[in-house]
Amino acid sequence: MAISAMEFGSKAVAKSMASSCSTRLHLPTVASDICCARKGKLRQFCVKTGGDNCKVSADRVHGSKMNEVVHGIEASLTMGNGTAVLQDDDGGVMHTYRLGRFVEERYVYRQTFVIRSHEIGPDETATMETLMNLLQETALNHVMSSGLASDGFGATHEMNLRKLIWVVTRINIQVEKYSHWGDVVEIDTWVAASGKNGMRRDWMIRDCSTQKIITRATSNWVMMNRETRRLSKLPEQVREEVKPFYLDRRVFFDGSCDNEKIEKLTEETAVNIKSGLAPRWSDMDVNQHVNNVKYIGWIMESVPVNVLENYHLTSMTLEYRRECRQSNLLESLTYLTAAEEDPVNVNTSLHSIQLRSTHLLCLQEDKAEVVRGRAKWKCK
Repeated sequence: MAISAMEFGSKAVAKSMASSCSTRLHLPTVASDICCARKGKLRQFCVKTGGDNCKVSADRVHGSKMNEVVHGIEASLTMGNGTAVLQDDDGGVMHTYRLGRFVEERYVYRQTFVIRSHEIGPDETATMETLMNLLQETALNHVMSSGLASDGFGATHEMNLRKLIWVVTRINIQVEKYSHWGDVVEIDTWVAASGKNGMRRDWMIRDCSTQKIITRATSNWVMMNRETRRLSKLPEQVREEVKPFYLDRRVFFDGSCDNEKIEKLTEETAVNIKSGLAPRWSDMDVNQHVNNVKYIGWIMESVPVNVLENYHLTSMTLEYRRECRQSNLLESLTYLTAAEEDPVNVNTSLHSIQLRSTHLLCLQEDKAEVVRGRAKWKCK
């Protein structure tokens, strides 16, 4: 059934809706807040389902509140087939649990998140790892919501038949502002072709309260056989699956993306080295290798504490060069320079200088490269 939010003012309608949908929903009792920014206004919906009733309410919407019901919402709630979704006036579906929907004729997937307390760091703002995790979650939900996913973790139906998975080779993220606990952010993501056998995925993060873009990111992906662990060409069947979702748009339209090669760092050129970094079982993802976000924490292990305390990480570029398994021990190397290219160490006076850093994660046993990185830092 579908009922327009404009009809919520009628208790009879609400009662009718509750009784009619109770036999069609097979969900446990749950309460979820759905937040989305539209035309600069915040709208919150609370959906409760299960048992013998189904209750829907709305709060803080552009419009007036009457009898605890808000009028003026340009959205409808559809329930049935074991799910509950919100649909806006453009026909975009906002899933109750994933909180995402397609916009711009299904080329762009948009998802909303609230920054939670365990996602902030010592300076009370979201960490770079938090941002990377949100980007990854949005990307996976994009594939799932498109109907392409067959295993729930990014592989399409044709990829699954050929035992293929996506692996990221490079990512660049640039942060204008870090969100605080409780802030609501909105993430857009889309994909495009990258060469003959790759795919590019871009993201844009907005602050929901201001609609200001606070983060941009771009990444390159290739295919790997999940059994042989060798890179693979992009099969034509897979290309035909994903091609309808390609959008020829770049998030860094002004050429500010860091595309330059990252120079190799060695133990002789590094300023700080941290050895004995051991992946845990919880660091592994469903593709049986270390999740790409985990590398950021290991990179930070060799960054001096006074830099972490006094600087914001404003830009990071990572080149993923090989897989890392749980049995591997890693070594983290960092080299820091100021604007005048002078080396910076633990005892350097920071003041207001801007920093640049080069990073390397390698296998401790044979020094084989796992990740190369480059970053920019701005004084807090």
